Amino acid sequence: MSVNTIHGAAKYPADGPGPVVTIGNFDGVHRGHQWLLGLLVERARALQVPAVVYTFDPAPRDVLRPDNSVPRIQNLEDRVNALGAAGVDTVVIEKFTHELASIEARDFAVQILGNQLRASELVLGWDFRFGARRAGVVADLPGWLDIPVDQVSAHRFSENIVSSSHIRHLVRDGQVALAAALLTRPHRLRGTVQSGDQRGRTLGFPTANLAIDTALRPAPGVYAVLTPVGDQVVPSVANFGRRPTFGGGAEVLEVHLLDWEGDLYGRPLAVDFIGRIRAEITFDGLDALKKQITADVQSARRILAV
Repeated sequence: MSVNTIHGAAKYPADGPGPVVTIGNFDGVHRGHQWLLGLLVERARALQVPAVVYTFDPAPRDVLRPDNSVPRIQNLEDRVNALGAAGVDTVVIEKFTHELASIEARDFAVQILGNQLRASELVLGWDFRFGARRAGVVADLPGWLDIPVDQVSAHRFSENIVSSSHIRHLVRDGQVALAAALLTRPHRLRGTVQSGDQRGRTLGFPTANLAIDTALRPAPGVYAVLTPVGDQVVPSVANFGRRPTFGGGAEVLEVHLLDWEGDLYGRPLAVDFIGRIRAEITFDGLDALKKQITADVQSARRILAV
């Protein structure tokens, strides 16, 4: 579903019906977010008004605590697309600055939510706070705006509260299958295919080597993955790490596309992580490495059922 994007609440249209609004980072647009967004869209449809997400780029923590920032699950484009897929009509993207962070809670509510976004109703997360020093709480809002305010409870999956921080931990620990269950889709790495050292080709397993531009990366190891190429989704096996057998170095994502041939050099590529096969290890020689890659391919085929 396509979604309208507006850069800054001040640019939200001054005419038309007041929207139902929610606020947050929505990194990953996971099950918990989807639960909240479902209620947002339901209320908007009932009132016949737009469903609007007010979000920030960069994330507030990255501005206020740059020495303690966290890798984001998605880039902005993927996040906006996921919000659109959840039924949101408009995403308002506010550039987060120290000046914005200094706005007192009441002024934030009145000026931005009331005057600029013209919210007719708010649907907010269980842990939502706002304004300077995060001093504002949901209970303050009805008195300041005189509109209905709904606060959802924490969403649980397998008895655990679903959160972006927990998903980040799972991905970095290599637990990509569980992360996918919480996201409702695989964790995706994006990058551009670059020229490699051609070792995979000499071993009989040519790979696409990606310069990665996704912040959140999995634990080093070998994974069963899916690689969208054109109108195909190609089952693949990927190695992410420093290739210790060949002396280590920078982290590299190498993807071998199963039963596929073609030239991908210079093309942007997405890689969806389905399941972990093993950790990254050092081999005594190329024969041992080739034998293990053959086994990894078979494991990937079993995981991907191809």
